[in-house]
Amino acid sequence: MARDVALLWWAMCGFFGLVLVAVSALWIYALHRRPRDFDAEQARRIQRRWLIGGGIVLPSLSIVLLLLFGIPVGQRMLPLPLIGEQPLRIEVIGHQWWWEVRYPDSGVVTANQLHLPAGRPVDLSVSSADVIHSFWVPRLGGKIDMIPGRHNTIRLQADEPGIFRGQCSEFCGTQHSNMILDVQAHAEEDFGAWLDARREPRIEALSGAAGETFASYCGSCHRVAGVSAGTRAPDLSDLGSRRNLGSGVLANAPGATLTWLREHQRLKPGSGMPLTDDVDAEQLQAIAAWLETLEP
Repeated sequence: MARDVALLWWAMCGFFGLVLVAVSALWIYALHRRPRDFDAEQARRIQRRWLIGGGIVLPSLSIVLLLLFGIPVGQRMLPLPLIGEQPLRIEVIGHQWWWEVRYPDSGVVTANQLHLPAGRPVDLSVSSADVIHSFWVPRLGGKIDMIPGRHNTIRLQADEPGIFRGQCSEFCGTQHSNMILDVQAHAEEDFGAWLDARREPRIEALSGAAGETFASYCGSCHRVAGVSAGTRAPDLSDLGSRRNLGSGVLANAPGATLTWLREHQRLKPGSGMPLTDDVDAEQLQAIAAWLETLEP
């Protein structure tokens, strides 16, 4: 789909580039030609030719050619009924400034990462929890707005396994540029394994004072499967396996979770996560170390 959109764009660029060259050449010729005298009838005839040719025929031909090539490309983005294997359905919800990703058929929930099976169409149902966002994975083609109170659907397909960057493409606030989606396309069997590992994750709750601090400070907003049930902030159940933190702000290297917990407002000013200055340093370190172990 992305390839078809790109080819259509280059075809449009080439065609209208030729139109620009032709119009410019005629303009230069008109500036430098010798004046000629025409009677009234000849002048009207020449005017009619330019009006019909340049004002009706050329625009009409351009629009028809654009529609002939553009409509099939646009149709392939629509979630039309298919014969045979049906598309996988995934729900993506935009927040300021992170992505909530749900797989309704399996009950899996994750954040800031989108995993797809390669070679299979996927219907993405997108919406927003606050302001208007826009879902866009340039390498896969297609872009669609995420509007509060409304569900839009776009169909994408990755031809082969790979890692792609998704990005909110509608200005949604001060951290708009840091609303990045990590997109990974897997072979069918690898995608099935990824999904199965997250259906019923076995997570041991954090014990002691750090566990109590997590429950009171973090668990009311964040969900960790079997530990807390918060829904206001990103799901953390598989945080340790993610490639990035903060929707692309930090690479998920050892120690990055503690850095995020301490400095999130400096790294991503305006995010909804409150400061942790009043949390005991040892407890915060224990929480960070525990979160890094959350892998399926």
